[in-house]
Amino acid sequence: MNAGPAQGGFVTVRGRGYRLDQVDRYVSALGRERDEARRRAARLTRVVGELSAEAVSLRQFAEALGPPAHEPPGPCAQEVLDLAEKEAAVVLSTAREEARAVCEAVEAEARRLRELAAVGAGQTREEADARARRIVLSARAEAEELRDAARVQAAAEHGEAMAVLEAAGCRAADLLRELDRMRVSRRYEAEREHSARDAEAAERYGALTARAQARLSEALCAFAEAEESARRDREEAQVLAARLVEEAGVRAARVSRETDRVLREHVRRAEEIHEQLDHVRDVLAGLTERPQSQG
Repeated sequence: MNAGPAQGGFVTVRGRGYRLDQVDRYVSALGRERDEARRRAARLTRVVGELSAEAVSLRQFAEALGPPAHEPPGPCAQEVLDLAEKEAAVVLSTAREEARAVCEAVEAEARRLRELAAVGAGQTREEADARARRIVLSARAEAEELRDAARVQAAAEHGEAMAVLEAAGCRAADLLRELDRMRVSRRYEAEREHSARDAEAAERYGALTARAQARLSEALCAFAEAEESARRDREEAQVLAARLVEEAGVRAARVSRETDRVLREHVRRAEEIHEQLDHVRDVLAGLTERPQSQG
């Protein structure tokens, strides 16, 4: 004769304790829920592995882009950790009251962790990619502007020097033509006067030529300085880009380590739940065997 339902949904039989078939079904259900929790943990492990592979791929992509850093990691990883700790406390508290509620809490927690991990990894990957591209484009544009400005300035100074040199050449040619006319018109003048005028013209020509050469030398020096400045700017831009790429790699590695840590925490909670399920099975088995031994 039945004595009524007991805790856990079991129906006791007067003088014989719980029904063995109900206990077996309940333990089997707990085992299936435990197996489902293990399968979910395995799926989460694969997801974390995929996220780690994507982080490595992101780091390689940032290195291939050239000059890109990187902001400090966002709150997603800490949010996942806090949520995991809170959910772990809820799961452990619920497991002491009822095994089925524990399994349901584990499933909800795994689902939330998987969604948060996917969202966090996607946001981190997109932010790192966008920032790396912006830094590369900015560094390249700045280097191009500096190089173009240096070229324009050097070309302007070189053109000015060439104009001065050309003017000096024209002036010298005019002076030479003037000297020729003077020699033709004053051919019969005294040799001393002719030599003096010739020397004066040569001196003026030499002065103009020396001045033009000095201006040309100044322009060449300015051009060399501009080229050196552009080279230093390019080197600084390359160093900045390399540092940003390195920072992006460090951030990707940090995200990977945080993801691994979250996975280990989840696996640890799954193992604790497994131990609790085994304990529940032992308790139920003991409760079943005790009435039989008393009978």
